[in-house]
Amino acid sequence: MESNIREFPLINQNYQLDKFPDKTGWTYVAIPEIIQDKHAFFSWVKVYGSIDGYEIKNFHLMPLSDGTLFLPVKAEICKKIDKKKGDWVHIILYSDKSPADIPEELLISLKESPTAYQTFESLTESLQQGIIDWIYCAGNEEIKMERIAKTVSRLTN
Repeated sequence: MESNIREFPLINQNYQLDKFPDKTGWTYVAIPEIIQDKHAFFSWVKVYGSIDGYEIKNFHLMPLSDGTLFLPVKAEICKKIDKKKGDWVHIILYSDKSPADIPEELLISLKESPTAYQTFESLTESLQQGIIDWIYCAGNEEIKMERIAKTVSRLTN
């Protein structure tokens, strides 16, 4: 039976790119129209959609200090769409309810410790996704690997 339910975007409008002044220097877009998910890890909201036609998936809106959610825009995306701080972009976002996708390097590390793997598998999908997001929002490869090691260690204890 075919579903007649249409998926409507959470947002479909123009936003101005901004940049954090700290050392991370992330480019981002504040999106006050979408509220935090109080049941999710760090109140993040998982989304997919597009930025100026560039497809994005498995992204998370994260809260700023005032609670407003923001969408980090990776340098790779800014380069592809030829935009920088101060430029306007058209963003279309949909709620992403897909299950957590465990990256291969994390999965290998977890499976090296059966206890850590079993503990990870017993967590709710939201907690699993939160751990994955925390690991992979690291600023560089070294920090990401440290976070994987820390995760495995915590799940073993």
